[in-house]
Amino acid sequence: MAMCYVYVLISKTDNQFYVGYTNDLKNRFDLHSKGRVNSTKSRRPLKLVYYEACLNQNDALKREKYLKTTWGKRYLKNRIRNYVEESNVHLTG
Repeated sequence: MAMCYVYVLISKTDNQFYVGYTNDLKNRFDLHSKGRVNSTKSRRPLKLVYYEACLNQNDALKREKYLKTTWGKRYLKNRIRNYVEESNVHLTG
């Protein structure tokens, strides 16, 4: 069974979240890191700070959509709070 992943990157340039989904997390992160994804090309360097595995694409898409909402962003900030505090990151997104 192929898994789909919802992932969260933080830009070290602007300290904002980027939320996406993929079925190949390692490859997708490599594309982001190399500047081959238009939406994050100018926001590099990026750090993968969170991901979730889903059993199908529909669930991953719904989760991605939720994490992009105000409530989803609050959830993420709370979920990765320790990383943010330890790294002195001041999230703006």
